[in-house]
Amino acid sequence: MLPNVLEVARRLIQERVEAGAVVVDATMGNGHDTLFLARLVGERGKVIAYDIQPQALEQTRQRLIQENVLERATLLLASHEEIDRISEPVSAIMFNLGYLPGGNKAITTQAASTRKAIAAGLRVLKPGGIMTIVVYWGHAAGVPEKAEVEAYCAELPQRDYLVLKYQYLNQRNQAPFLLAIEKRVSS
Repeated sequence: MLPNVLEVARRLIQERVEAGAVVVDATMGNGHDTLFLARLVGERGKVIAYDIQPQALEQTRQRLIQENVLERATLLLASHEEIDRISEPVSAIMFNLGYLPGGNKAITTQAASTRKAIAAGLRVLKPGGIMTIVVYWGHAAGVPEKAEVEAYCAELPQRDYLVLKYQYLNQRNQAPFLLAIEKRVSS
């Protein structure tokens, strides 16, 4: 069976992240990706995770405590637009757009701030690094966000970035899809 979009995102990240790396979970949600990244970077690595909802931060914190990896993560109650405040090169950045599963569905990622966050992330992403963006667009704010993110990614210069879209074409109900951006190594 073909892998779903989240499985592909994780595979792409796993291929590029080594123990000791600095990585970002731009939308921590319930902490599943933060935990995945914390395991991946190991004891010497660091995960920086963002969310604007206290509920997301607390659920993520509890998940990391339960798995004994909290010390590998910095959890920030802040917008993902602040990614470019990171002062060290980042190997991978994960986004899951939409709303917090189990949370208030009226609080969603938004087109303008997501575009700014992607741009900020690309500035701190090291050459050879990867950014994955899972676009959940089956909600009111999702349609304009999808359009904004796709348009922005389509305009990234080919000499600097490779952009992949992974999507099932025969799915109903606005199925999520993956955008992956690899920052090219200068030749």
